[in-house]
Amino acid sequence: MEPKPDSVPEDGTERPPPTLSPAARARQLLPPKGACWYCDKPLDNVRRFCGKECADAFDEEKEYTR
Repeated sequence: MEPKPDSVPEDGTERPPPTLSPAARARQLLPPKGACWYCDKPLDNVRRFCGKECADAFDEEKEYTR
């Protein structure tokens, strides 16, 4: 099986894994609950926030209440 063309750069070096900001890591640790963690809008059982605005507002509020 041949590797995907975008999995290895042309020079043969491996790419480092993408780094997440501390806020994004904290968001990934939240369990999906079927509703947005910020506004409680109903969601599927996979998503944590209904959109970027709620995710950003959640991060801002978390920093403010530190």
